[in-house]
Amino acid sequence: MSDLILHHYATSPFSEKVRLVLGLKKMTWRSVTVPTMLPKPDVIALTGGYRRTPFMQIGADVYCDSALMCRVIDRLAPNPPLYPAASAGQSELVAQWADTTLFWTAVPYTMQPAGAPHIFGDAPVEYLKAFRDDRAAMTAGMRRPTFADAGVQLKRYVGWLDAQLADGRSWLMGSEPSIADFSVAQSIWFVRRAPPVATVLAPYRRVLAWYEHVQSLGHGEPTPMSSEEAIAAARSAGPPVHVLVAPGEAFGAGADVSVTPTDYAHDPVEGRLVGLDDDEVVIAREDARAGHVQVHFPRIGYQVKAVART
Repeated sequence: MSDLILHHYATSPFSEKVRLVLGLKKMTWRSVTVPTMLPKPDVIALTGGYRRTPFMQIGADVYCDSALMCRVIDRLAPNPPLYPAASAGQSELVAQWADTTLFWTAVPYTMQPAGAPHIFGDAPVEYLKAFRDDRAAMTAGMRRPTFADAGVQLKRYVGWLDAQLADGRSWLMGSEPSIADFSVAQSIWFVRRAPPVATVLAPYRRVLAWYEHVQSLGHGEPTPMSSEEAIAAARSAGPPVHVLVAPGEAFGAGADVSVTPTDYAHDPVEGRLVGLDDDEVVIAREDARAGHVQVHFPRIGYQVKAVART
């Protein structure tokens, strides 16, 4: 599906999660490389302020958060299913744990002095300082484990996963791949980018074999696209997808609201509410460059608030 546009960068773990899902689905897609840190003017034109990576675009509809993006991809290409009936509920719970607890253990552990040079390569000192400051602003107030604590926790978590694979299953939840595999794989992928740190994974041979199985799916068929082309595609797109506000919700259609992540990167996106239910919140906004855009967020992990207009 060549009208699916993924805005990402090569070293982003959550981007790798989505790229692997696109590989599972054998999809064609357009690839827009975004900056690793602010300023991101082309990103903001489409998202209205959401700065996390990745995000996905289909015409004038912009989807934020990999959890929502994966559900949308599964609707577009339902076979093989990303949420198989045999592991319904369980796979989503494991994915939620992997996207939060496992991720925020694996990433800080990998960024220890032995791992950071492998993550950043030969990036200049100025870039390293700017990246540090950018991420510090995104995660202000978050409590994360020390390197020592993260190492112990990571070993426990990977040990649990290894035990889950002990019965010879091909995938984490059984005989079929599921969202759990891709949410877990992104953290293993990030740790493996730093070989001195990745030695922590060596005892867990079943996890490593499973990980190679996931990686063998590839990334589908991407075609490069510029951010300017993506903005033009939004502006020239036809009507956005039809969404509704479900009965009984706290906000009515047309309300001025903001949507803000509750964990980190607390950058609110404001707009006019056009869709709201237990799964998703959708706001419409106008941008001078992108035109009329609908921005979609999952309900889990996001706060919807009324915005007072003066």
